[in-house]
Amino acid sequence: MMIPVKPIGSPRAVLSSFLAFLVVAFLFTACGNENGTQPGTLRFGQIGEVRVTLVVPLRFNGMEGELQQNLTWNSTGAWQLREGISYRGLPGDETVERNTEHAGVFSASYATLITQLNDAEGLELFTSDLPMGLEPECSVGHTRISLMIWDDIKKESALWNRCTEGSLGTLVTSSSGPDAGAVRIVQAAILMRDRTLGPAFLSAYFGSVPFGTLDRGEDSGAELPRPRIFHSSEAGILETPQGWVSFWRAHKGNPTAQPPAVDWANEMVLVAAAGKRTEAGDSIEIRRILQTGVGTDVTLFERVPGNFCSPAARDHYPVHIVVAPRTLLPVEFRDILEERIPCGF
Repeated sequence: MMIPVKPIGSPRAVLSSFLAFLVVAFLFTACGNENGTQPGTLRFGQIGEVRVTLVVPLRFNGMEGELQQNLTWNSTGAWQLREGISYRGLPGDETVERNTEHAGVFSASYATLITQLNDAEGLELFTSDLPMGLEPECSVGHTRISLMIWDDIKKESALWNRCTEGSLGTLVTSSSGPDAGAVRIVQAAILMRDRTLGPAFLSAYFGSVPFGTLDRGEDSGAELPRPRIFHSSEAGILETPQGWVSFWRAHKGNPTAQPPAVDWANEMVLVAAAGKRTEAGDSIEIRRILQTGVGTDVTLFERVPGNFCSPAARDHYPVHIVVAPRTLLPVEFRDILEERIPCGF
């Protein structure tokens, strides 16, 4: 008995069908292969993060400190700003700000920024006239700015270092250098700031003179009920203020402790204190020292455990002791502002 055979068409049709099968099979294999090549349409940093770092010199009456700002923005949309102020090599205070909205709100804006930095005329960074690897010596009073883009697919980074003026909230492009392309680095930082922190952003340390921490802790033996200031009787006079040595020894709980060196002719010491606190985890800090036309205002923050935390009961006296260039008297400590800290921080 003969079994009928269905015609399969002309040789040309057979060949076309076979070639189509091969193309489909190739695409299927490539898509399913975890070790396959990545799509060539991805721009550098599209999956990764962008980071801008500024080192801003702070000069006051010939005394020097600095403000460091680090803004990181991830392709997930999450961003974080870390700021720290210091004086003569001593860290003074540090703050961290993060996105409060869901990170996804910022992810599309991040993708737009990456597209601009890769492709947009006047903003693109990957050009021959904007070389990486420069380590410029910024002139006195100028800010050092660094922009880094990390590509998580290629596991590579691109880094540019340049000079400019101002801090993150007051950046200007007109004084950027040493090359003309530095303007694009500053413009990228401004775009990052505006799309995360907002164009009205001001640093937590805006206007502050630099200051550095001599000591801080949750339990001072001096048990101060309120803030205190130590300075010489007159500016330019090198004399140890009355009560400074005895305060330091009481604070340390050691009758022979030697206080740190202070140039009393040009510097002063401020002590943030709020009296007795009854829960562990409470701390206090100086956030800003602002000289005005009639004196000096000092901003204080008390950091307390946030809602739903369960700190242990404990009597203690938190303090923050800082040294700073001497400013105009009188010095006024503003009302303490409360800052809630998540549990575990």
